Order: sequence, then structure tokens, then C-alpha cells
Amino acid sequence: MLRVLVPGGVNLKHENSDSLSATGEFYVAQAAGQGDGFYTAFGKRAFDIVFAILLLPFLIPVIFMLWVLTVRDGGVGFYGHERIGKNGVRFQCWKIRSMVANAEEKLTTYLKDNPEAAAEWASSQKLTTDPRVTRFGRILRSTSLDELPQIWNVLKGEMSFVGPRPVIADELLRYRHGKATYLSLTPGITGLWQTSGRNDTSYDERVRFDILYSHQISFRLDCLLIIKTASAIFGRTGR
Repeated sequence: MLRVLVPGGVNLKHENSDSLSATGEFYVAQAAGQGDGFYTAFGKRAFDIVFAILLLPFLIPVIFMLWVLTVRDGGVGFYGHERIGKNGVRFQCWKIRSMVANAEEKLTTYLKDNPEAAAEWASSQKLTTDPRVTRFGRILRSTSLDELPQIWNVLKGEMSFVGPRPVIADELLRYRHGKATYLSLTPGITGLWQTSGRNDTSYDERVRFDILYSHQISFRLDCLLIIKTASAIFGRTGR
């Protein structure tokens, strides 16, 4: 069973993709497709635009400062990586660079020499100790500040504030039965998986979190997940 806790007394339980339930003060829902239809079709995009515009005056100075600190090593400040979005559309997902210049070469060598790390990477596409990440990059990742430039992706409609984490093409193959769900949603900066102990979950659990979110989409849940994300940033729980 997946148990998802978010602020405000909302408790989502998930045993399979078609049966969600809770009792008492818990959020109650019997899933049969996506959540709030009107919000999904119209309100979610409007919320993204308005919220992004409100945040821009505060985020632009922060992003500029992080860019200045990042380029001190002579590398680029921003890093764009191709991801798969809604309906399979490819887009450049932007971040503040947190890795060394020869990141892919370094990863290949590290995984070849460390079988345990290779197994961890195969399981979750993440590493507890990632040799590609710079010293300043570790700070950026632990606070998720490296993802602030994705507000540009939100404004362009390529991403939403809340949704499944955008994946590369190879990762999409791992979604199996959840692939159609992923492709029906706009990827998000944050989401259920990102706020539910993402570093301690398997990839299959990540897929189930995305399916669960697709059944529960609502303005209230999105707001709660954004609040939880903000608290996690200050708690330095990202990676």
C-alpha cells in the first residue's frame, strides 16, 4: 500500500490504480479517471500562469544570484535536458547546472567500477553519492533550488507547478502500464512522488504515485503539495 501524507489533514491511500479510499477526516475518493475535470481542463493552466507571474519578481533575483555562483567554475549557468511532456511532446527542461562538464563520462566510469551504485541507478535512476555533482551543486540539489528555472517551462505550458516528474525517453519505457497516464498529464516541478520520500521509493512506486495523482487532481491538492514542497526545500530533503 502507498500512503501519502500532505498538509491539511489530507491522507491519500493507494492499493491499486482503481481503488482509493479513506475514512474519517481523510480525503475520500473512488477513482475512475482523472480528478476534478474542470480544474484539469481549464483551472490548472490558469493557476500555473497566475502563480508564476506572482512569483517572478521574487524568483528572478534568486535565479540570477545562483547563476552567478554557478558560472564561477567557467561552465555554463543553465542546463537544458530533453524530457518527454504531455502527449509525448519533447521539450528542454531547464535547471541551474549542478554537475561537472564531463558528467556522462564520469557516470559511466563510476557505475562500471561500482556494482552497488550501478544497481541503485538501475532501480531508481538516482545515486546516494553522485560523482557528477559539484560541491555547490549538492547544495542546489538538497534544496531543489536548481529547479527554479523551470518556472520558464511552466510559463510556456511545457510543465505545471504540480504533476509527474518529467522523464527522459528511456525512462518512459519503465512506466509500462502507467505510460498512458504519464502522457496524459503535464509534467510538474513538484508532485505526489516528489513530496512523498522520493529518495526512499522504488521506480514502480514512483509510477503508482503518478497514477494516484491523476485520479486526485484538484486545486486543493495542488496547493497542499506546493506548501509541502516549500517546507521540504527549507528542510533540505531534495536530491
